[in-house]
Amino acid sequence: MTYQAGGQRPAPRPVPETPEAQAYLADYAALLEAVPFPSLVVDHRWDVLLTNSAFRTLFREVGPHPTAQPADNFLRFVLFHPDAAAVLGDHESSWCLPMLAHFAKSVERHGHDHGLQAIRRDIAQDPIMEVAYRHGLPHWLRAVGEQAAEHDGAVRPLLHPDPRWGATDCRIVAETTRTLQGMDCTRLTLVLREARRAPARNRGVRRAASHLRVVPAAD
Repeated sequence: MTYQAGGQRPAPRPVPETPEAQAYLADYAALLEAVPFPSLVVDHRWDVLLTNSAFRTLFREVGPHPTAQPADNFLRFVLFHPDAAAVLGDHESSWCLPMLAHFAKSVERHGHDHGLQAIRRDIAQDPIMEVAYRHGLPHWLRAVGEQAAEHDGAVRPLLHPDPRWGATDCRIVAETTRTLQGMDCTRLTLVLREARRAPARNRGVRRAASHLRVVPAAD
């Protein structure tokens, strides 16, 4: 895949409107910090409200990008950051396509949302990403089933910069408290697995301008 999107920086991350919501998120941030696994809170656009130290450690070697930093918008990071494959193992099939599927559902529910519309425009401006979204994604979902796009409970490969973890797997646990649900937010925790895997071939590789390997080329 290429990464051509990103000429204009996305809007600042959402800020709770009430003092009560701000106080809740401040306390929730303290809770996240006590969790040993990478954890973040995102809204329906995947704008990131909170992260913990373990999350920042996981992505500490990711280079700068004007629109796709992992702590700004995690969906943009997965889709557009050239360093995403250096951290997210089996990037295309395990991360990119499930995120595209989730994005497609979000567009169906929140089609008027300006933030989602901006991401859709960036996908359209990236020719290979557009082919993946319009043609590859339906093919992939027919091949693997709709359940492959679910985040909660999914086990996906990671390439951790800490050699104590290295090439490993994580189980994604998605949780939404009543208060977070009222903010249209979800907490995601990447529970690192003890099992070690052979180092993935894409460690340290920036995203190249090539066709997605896991989907057929468009006619």
